[in-house]
Amino acid sequence: MEERNKTQVMEFILLGLTEDPNLQVPLFVFFLQIYIVTVLGNVTMIILIKVSPELHTPMYFLLSCLSFVDLCSSSDITPKMLVNFLSKNKTISLVECAVQLFCFAFMGSTEVFLLMVMSYDRYVAICNPLLYNIIMTEQVCTCIVAGVGLVAFTNALINTICTFRLSFCGSNTVTHFYCDVPPLLKLSCSDTSLSVALLFFLGGGIIFISVVLILISYANIIYTIMKIKSSDKRWRAFSTCSSHLICVSVFFGTLAFMYVRPSSAYSLEYDRIASVFYTIINPMLNPLIYSLRNKAVKNSMRKVMS
Repeated sequence: MEERNKTQVMEFILLGLTEDPNLQVPLFVFFLQIYIVTVLGNVTMIILIKVSPELHTPMYFLLSCLSFVDLCSSSDITPKMLVNFLSKNKTISLVECAVQLFCFAFMGSTEVFLLMVMSYDRYVAICNPLLYNIIMTEQVCTCIVAGVGLVAFTNALINTICTFRLSFCGSNTVTHFYCDVPPLLKLSCSDTSLSVALLFFLGGGIIFISVVLILISYANIIYTIMKIKSSDKRWRAFSTCSSHLICVSVFFGTLAFMYVRPSSAYSLEYDRIASVFYTIINPMLNPLIYSLRNKAVKNSMRKVMS
């Protein structure tokens, strides 16, 4: 009863990446350029896959879904961060914070599962090429993406509810540039043990299962590629999954650093810097990696532009 009688926090103050006033404008320009490249890159990838018949395959359908998720994920966080760079009022309401957290968790979970499904797609294409068109049909891909969205939605909803069921009645200053679970838990005046355990086991479990399945897929892919006698054919087979492998390494590396750790190991100062990579940098890199390293995408781009 005493805890409930305390004044409830109705808005938070986002400190951002830095409080140095001399860095606000340069950071605004820098991240604005990144956001423009992110939007243009992902929108271009989605449109290109839509209008190019040669890209109407399961792999590029999943890639277009990934581009859409990256676009939404970046748009959930970056615009608010850009506004705060130039504004003295860096507040965000409790409802806006909850919505931002839910969207971030939803898109983040969706990307984890999409990368896992894309690795399975490459496994089937390389290890069972004769069955590829039978296994990875349009209906199957649609059902997989729908299932991914449902599981990600459930995970995001659980994380959001468990975070905002807590009481925030002390400081309202969030040491971050967006609403995330760890910095919000630091501000709560309630018992956060359940939320911390949920963040570690649910988030860590999703990452662990996805990484294990991706490793199994790539172990089989590498084993199959090594059995190919022609070095040229080996390289062509590996090149079809090299872009995905780079994206997986960057994404899961930063994500694991952020969430698969005991609560005692959290450092909010370092975490908000690390968050830049998978919330802002990674959505920009994905379409660039796939477009620069993929001959089919480059050829389709030339045809569309000509």
